[in-house]
Amino acid sequence: MSQTTAAPTARLPRQIPYIIGNEACERFSFYGMRNILVPFLISSMLLAYLPDQAAREGAAKDLFHSFVIGVYFFPLLGGWLSDRYFGKYNTVLWFSLIYCAGHACLAMFESRATGFYTGLFLIALGSGGIKPLVVSFCGDQFDQSNKSMAKVVFDAFYWIINFGSFFASLLMPLVLRSWGPAWAFGIPGILMFIATLVFWLGRHQYVNVPPSRGDDPDGFLEVVKSALLRNGHGAGTLVAGISVAVAVVMLALWATDAAIWPEGWGFVITACLALGALIAGIGFGTSLQLERARGRHPDAAIDGVRAVLRILIVFALVTPFWSLFDQKASTWVIQGKAMLIPHELWWWPSWLVKDATQMQALNPLLVMLLIPFNNLVLYPGLRRLGFQVTALRRMGWGIAISGVSWVVAGVLQLWLDGGQEVSLAWQTLPYLLLTFGEVLVSATALEFAYSQAPMAMKGVIMAFWYLTSTFGGLWVLLTNAGVRDPAVTSWIAAQGWGENAFLMFFFAGFAFVAALGFAAYARVFRVQDNYRAA
Repeated sequence: MSQTTAAPTARLPRQIPYIIGNEACERFSFYGMRNILVPFLISSMLLAYLPDQAAREGAAKDLFHSFVIGVYFFPLLGGWLSDRYFGKYNTVLWFSLIYCAGHACLAMFESRATGFYTGLFLIALGSGGIKPLVVSFCGDQFDQSNKSMAKVVFDAFYWIINFGSFFASLLMPLVLRSWGPAWAFGIPGILMFIATLVFWLGRHQYVNVPPSRGDDPDGFLEVVKSALLRNGHGAGTLVAGISVAVAVVMLALWATDAAIWPEGWGFVITACLALGALIAGIGFGTSLQLERARGRHPDAAIDGVRAVLRILIVFALVTPFWSLFDQKASTWVIQGKAMLIPHELWWWPSWLVKDATQMQALNPLLVMLLIPFNNLVLYPGLRRLGFQVTALRRMGWGIAISGVSWVVAGVLQLWLDGGQEVSLAWQTLPYLLLTFGEVLVSATALEFAYSQAPMAMKGVIMAFWYLTSTFGGLWVLLTNAGVRDPAVTSWIAAQGWGENAFLMFFFAGFAFVAALGFAAYARVFRVQDNYRAA
């Protein structure tokens, strides 16, 4: 009588709760300060030198998006330090301590510009430094024997992010209103300390993938160098060289305050444009000459670099989504402040929601509801109808739906500009649409980015994923600077539009164009499976 051996059941690694617990507290700390930043800045002494409300609102938006750009730029540093020198665990721990110091600065120096902006910088550095690593560190705890559990954990990971964000978004505006900025920024700091402690407590149970320490002769950068600089120069080398020259010229024009450089393009915009030129030029140049590296490096390394370059195109097409998403904490908050809080509606929780800033809590609440709905109802239903629900298709539709949310927000702004009294309850609809788009894009991309990256480059590729938010913030700063030009402002007024309404419809169109480009590229993208072996 023959016997069959049952397949082993995949088990959840016991160290995962430490990582999830750390993320819940860290996200509370981050969103707790982030979501009150714009209303605090508008009313604070830090911007009291500006002449009117509109100027303070504009400055607050610029400061907020500059901060967001920093948060999503520093993953490059964290990913590089982790992959080359310290490993993920050590890098996360030390950057978390920097993060805690930043929160302390915000709580202590809410009326002193130098101290407060130092705190924002430290939070951007600390939060950005750990951002690509916690997700990939979580992925490192899985292998081929239990990778089926990874999607469940990544979804749970994203759910817990929003669990922390929900309570922070709901409670911190009330703390700011009732107790003042010292408590409103101090409480998130306490949660960040707890997050660091929880992460440290799991130190003996983690799977720690050792860093390459720069010793990998077939790493990403080594292959790029071989393609561009060895075996003779070609068109790709020329393209890369031009991108370097363009980046240097941009920085020089800004540094010398050249007349031809736009006045509103400060250091943040210039540095982001220079970085974008470098990534685009070097990436495209490498793709043109990648085969030149074959022979110096194994085929697997060449194919890995090609996969990364393809992923970077996907990432580039996602950047417009972030230009829309991150403005819910700036543009939408300012819009909500002009609306009426509907205390008379029977379903409105007037005992709790007393400030337009709290509307941001809708986003994480809806995420927590939509993730299980999509996984248990929507995706299985679509598969039964014959629709293949791939990661790239979900992301493309998410970008398009985010555009629809901004069309709705634009209509609400037209009502306000027309002198109508608009209930804050109407903002529920664009929040619902934007959040649905976010679940399709961001929650999907967490697992997609990790699964597509070769093993030696997971920290860096996750850093590049988060860099998409930096360029999303760049598009916001560029657009805001553009509409402040007197000629543009006059043209908008001549069309009978308000500035805010124009910007909302502009960003909606931006998302629709990006969605079409994403759909076109998704048709030719080859999906990889780069989980580590058991």
